[in-house]
Amino acid sequence: MILIDGKATAAQIKAEIKDKVEAIVASGGRRPHLAAILVGHDGGSETYVKNKVLACEACGFESTLLRFEDDITEEYLLSEVARLNDDASVDGFIVQLPLPKHISEQKIIEAIDYRKDVDGFHPINVGRMAIGIPAFISATPKGILELLRRYNLETSGKKCVILGRSNIVGKPMSQLMMQKNGGDSTVTVCHSHSPQLKEECRKADIIIAAIGKPCFVTADMVKPGSIIIDVGTTRVPDSTRKSGFRLCGDVDFESVAPLCQAITPVPGGVGPMTICMLMMNTLAAANHEYYK
Repeated sequence: MILIDGKATAAQIKAEIKDKVEAIVASGGRRPHLAAILVGHDGGSETYVKNKVLACEACGFESTLLRFEDDITEEYLLSEVARLNDDASVDGFIVQLPLPKHISEQKIIEAIDYRKDVDGFHPINVGRMAIGIPAFISATPKGILELLRRYNLETSGKKCVILGRSNIVGKPMSQLMMQKNGGDSTVTVCHSHSPQLKEECRKADIIIAAIGKPCFVTADMVKPGSIIIDVGTTRVPDSTRKSGFRLCGDVDFESVAPLCQAITPVPGGVGPMTICMLMMNTLAAANHEYYK
């Protein structure tokens, strides 16, 4: 069984990015600049944004964090997005989700200049990705594909079952896994209302679990020799931890791992790759790789 180490892979990629950045600076170019907008004080969002800032440092990027209280108006937030759109010194930026309920997330996403949308959520980037045109791809699906490639795990012609249909993971992951220049797999998307879900999983060579239910995928759902990618990161109570909780994936790791050809752990699997892919998108934005 291969334990897919996302933490080590992400560290390697960040080192590669830093080498490219230093070469750009040495030739007279400027460092890529990533900005982030954080609204409110959601614990998960605070952690994600902190890690993104640290990743920028590791990659040699410039970073800017704009913080606002959760009573910010939608109009004011849209004006901040417009300001970043017009700031030539900012190559890419993100608006950390979730946002307060009085703000339309979709309206904010659509207001971001798609050429700076390094989260890959703008409809133009989503559409280009869906038809196989180069674009910013949302970080988690991009990171999963990168892990599969770097571990030389065969995906072409394989049956892939994706658990979950979210706009952030499930839908883009299904597009990437079916594309000829992506996973080149035969893809089935299952969700909470799918009949015979266990039977579908048992036929799969690859399962990508992004359903948000701790330990949902159990040993009786897995075909021996399959590849399991666990996207889940649910906090569950754990009195033995100082924090009082631990992160739990969508896969029952202890029972499933012995059956697998390869599996990602939680934490340390997909999570570190997500932030790392945001860095890759920012470098691409700075180099105008997709849009001139």
